[in-house]
This record gives sequence, C-alpha cells and structure tokens, in this order.
Amino acid sequence: MENLDPEVLIIVVTTIVCGLAIVVGTMIPTWVEGKAAEKAIEGMARQPDAAPQLRTAMLIALALLETASIYVLLVVLVLLFANPLINRFFGG
Repeated sequence: MENLDPEVLIIVVTTIVCGLAIVVGTMIPTWVEGKAAEKAIEGMARQPDAAPQLRTAMLIALALLETASIYVLLVVLVLLFANPLINRFFGG
C-alpha cells in the first residue's frame, strides 16, 4: 500500500464504497417495498370493496419508494465514471 499512487487509492476506495452503497441502497428500498405490498394485500383481503383504492395507493407508494434505488444508482454511476474526488484532490 505504501507504493500505491494516491489517485489509484481514491479509485479503489471509491469502487469499494460504490459496491457497498449499491448493495445497501437497493436492499433497503426493496425490503420496504415488500412490506408495503404485504400490507396492501392484507388490506385487500380484509376489505375487497376497497381493493381498487388500495391498489392505486400501493402503486403510487411503490413508485415513490423505487426512486430511492434510482438515486443510489445515479450517485454510484457518477462516482464510478465521473469521479469528482480526483479533480477535487489532484486538480485533474
């Protein structure tokens, strides 16, 4: 590690952090989406008359929850392919 160029070190650390971020950033929203769908299906089973309203609310909630994964993907892609840390610390 002593002979490692600082730019390479930043790239390696950024890649490791991006890998962890994409794993955690997709696991948590997926888990929450599953819980939301579970509760909506339970509500539909209890009150079949309210199924259309519950379905609509569930789909809107799932769309909003999915944006968290998309934002994580966006940040990870920026860090991997247009790493601003290299420019910040090494000027180019």
